[in-house]
Amino acid sequence: MTERRLGACGPAAGAIGLGCMGMSEFYDPVGEGEAIGTIHRALELGMTLIDTSDMYGRGENEQLVGRALRDRRDAAVLATKAGMVRSADDPAYRGVNGRPEYIHAACDASLARLGVAHIDLYYLHRADPNVPIEETIGAMGELVAAGKVRHLGVSELNPPALRRAAAAAPIAALQSEYSLFTRDVETSGVLAAARELRIALVAYAPLGRGILTGTIRSTDALAETDLRRRVPRFDPGNFERNLVLVDAFAAIARELGCTPAQLALAWLLAQGDDIIALPGCERVAHVEENAGAAAVRLEPALRARVDALFPPGAAAGRRFRDPRFVSQ
Repeated sequence: MTERRLGACGPAAGAIGLGCMGMSEFYDPVGEGEAIGTIHRALELGMTLIDTSDMYGRGENEQLVGRALRDRRDAAVLATKAGMVRSADDPAYRGVNGRPEYIHAACDASLARLGVAHIDLYYLHRADPNVPIEETIGAMGELVAAGKVRHLGVSELNPPALRRAAAAAPIAALQSEYSLFTRDVETSGVLAAARELRIALVAYAPLGRGILTGTIRSTDALAETDLRRRVPRFDPGNFERNLVLVDAFAAIARELGCTPAQLALAWLLAQGDDIIALPGCERVAHVEENAGAAAVRLEPALRARVDALFPPGAAAGRRFRDPRFVSQ
């Protein structure tokens, strides 16, 4: 696994990382033993960026990741996030909180759940529209000064907000959704702004929340609690239209001798050395498949075919129903 640097100021990490969210909720959670085995295998394969958040499983995911890293902390670039708020009374509730005192308290709670002395990459999960981003990032900078955090990241910021954040403190990474189905960062100016500021782009949902793998043939197979049942691209009508693109894409992957997932990740990595792919994974077999994408090379003609099949805006349906969760 080749390494890529997290911005001008951040550490190096594997070009493909591991998103741990689905190990605890949202998709198809697995048992703790299987989840920990998956994290360990990812590290063995050089997928060193291990990503969680304080809101995944209401803190349970951080605890799980902490247990997995207990005897191999130095092998991982550990990332977690703060700023999105859950409710104990309403499982569906999502709020945002960027107040400095909240950020400080959230970091201390994350450190305790993870069982670590510091966090390598600490993200603002979403910007709070009621708090100037300079205040939130300033508080996060205080965490760096205190030794609790090594590097800072932000998630889903538009270009003006990203520039304001970078002016407040050094930012190593911007985490945004980016895949063949979601090329918004190319057309919105987000990717250009990140490059101007020398900030790495960590691409979450690089497999289109699984649809680009070609293994999801019907939404009926998804659990009632599965996040994708609330994603417009999986709505009736949209899903079937998107499958037409996926099937054409799978045919290209067969020609290349790789899986659709590997081709989707290889395409993403080919967009620039400042991009790290962050697929979510719960099982060892999927981690091993994803790691294989690092060896896939796209010739210009094949890359042009993929681009022609998935121009920006090709996917049917929006990526989120709630507009609060897209770039602000």
